[in-house]
Amino acid sequence: MEYSKDITIIIPLFNEEESLGELHEWTRKTMIDNGFDYEMIFVDDGSTDGSWAKVQELAAEDPDVKGISFRRNYGKSAALYEGFEAAVGRVVCTMDADLQDSPEELPEMYRMITEEGYDVVSGWKQHRQDNKMTKNLPSKLYNATARMITGIKLHDMNCGIKAYRHEVVKSIEVYGEMHRYIPYLAKNAGYDRITEKPVHHQKRKFGTSKFGIERFVNGFLDLISLWFLSTFGKKPMHFFGFTGLLMFLVGFVMTVCIIAAKLVHQANGVHFRAVTDQPLFYLAILAVVLGVMLFLAGFICEMISRSSTERNKYNVKERI
Repeated sequence: MEYSKDITIIIPLFNEEESLGELHEWTRKTMIDNGFDYEMIFVDDGSTDGSWAKVQELAAEDPDVKGISFRRNYGKSAALYEGFEAAVGRVVCTMDADLQDSPEELPEMYRMITEEGYDVVSGWKQHRQDNKMTKNLPSKLYNATARMITGIKLHDMNCGIKAYRHEVVKSIEVYGEMHRYIPYLAKNAGYDRITEKPVHHQKRKFGTSKFGIERFVNGFLDLISLWFLSTFGKKPMHFFGFTGLLMFLVGFVMTVCIIAAKLVHQANGVHFRAVTDQPLFYLAILAVVLGVMLFLAGFICEMISRSSTERNKYNVKERI
């Protein structure tokens, strides 16, 4: 595959006007010092300050700067998606616009992909410069959960500075809030050579963070959704059908046991409560009804899946 640039640097931003000039100069100097043919793509996610005007100014001064501006704030995933679509570099890197990520980390990440053969290199902020109670501790818990569910041994799944082989970003679709799990998306697409690199993390120089504590709750819910879709997305009947069948059988067996017990007691002349007077009977009926509903839900999901235009979309490695 031919690439028109060595490296593409995608920088999503939202109200980061004050940091853009310094970030551009720092990144530009790093690229020139390392002899890269590069491009910088600033994606303005609906900023309400002068961020887009600053990007326009940088693009007028530097032909290696490109810009994309959204009409409103769509989120980081949307910004990365548009950046990935526009990228023409052999290696595609992402970096936050708040000056907390150092562009001096990028040359080594580039080397790890081009020389060591990795598909994804994720940054690892070993020594975070954030508030320990609101960022560090929740981040450790979040990353431990992500490692357990995804099977990817990364210490900082949500680190903003990452590098990808060109083919990776062209093979995945980032949407919603899935930017946190791009390594997992890459793994599901067959790019499983994933590693991490310790990176320097700096204190925020301008403005305030755009993310609150709620991102960890949302991140966990997104992780469950992504796991479910990657596991059962093309075979929903395997989940809903199995679960429904199991619940139906449990409810059916419970009902048969209750009725059989009543008949045995009646045959022996032993007093026995009416079936409809027993709470277990209603639990059994509930299990049967839920089982049937889940089974039917599996059928409906299977019909939708088979009608989808994505049903036969596969990532082919090579053709001869």
